[in-house]
Amino acid sequence: MSDNDSRLALPDLEGNNGALPPNGASLGTSDSELVNRGAADLEAVFDVPVKVSAVLGRARMEVGELLRLGPGAVLELDRKVGEAIDIYVNDRLVARGEVVLVEEKLGVTMTEIIKAERS
Repeated sequence: MSDNDSRLALPDLEGNNGALPPNGASLGTSDSELVNRGAADLEAVFDVPVKVSAVLGRARMEVGELLRLGPGAVLELDRKVGEAIDIYVNDRLVARGEVVLVEEKLGVTMTEIIKAERS
């Protein structure tokens, strides 16, 4: 979507221009109602496909080296252990995070949101 495309207006939550109430005060609407209302407002984009990538690191090698890799091979990446990973949505850097283990499966938790300037 370009800057010239029409945009979907977000709802004004209780007339406060979307600002959160101070000190965790309630907006007068339950959290579940706000979630349901927000989800309903975004229903038009639920089926839009997005590509999400979590980049642990990068390595450069020749095709011959790649073909010689086998099970148990160690591939040296350009990042250190514990260094933040990059999270891309549709090939655009949107966040940094870290790898976590959840019920014996690998996952990613976002630790920093990247705000890109629009040109």
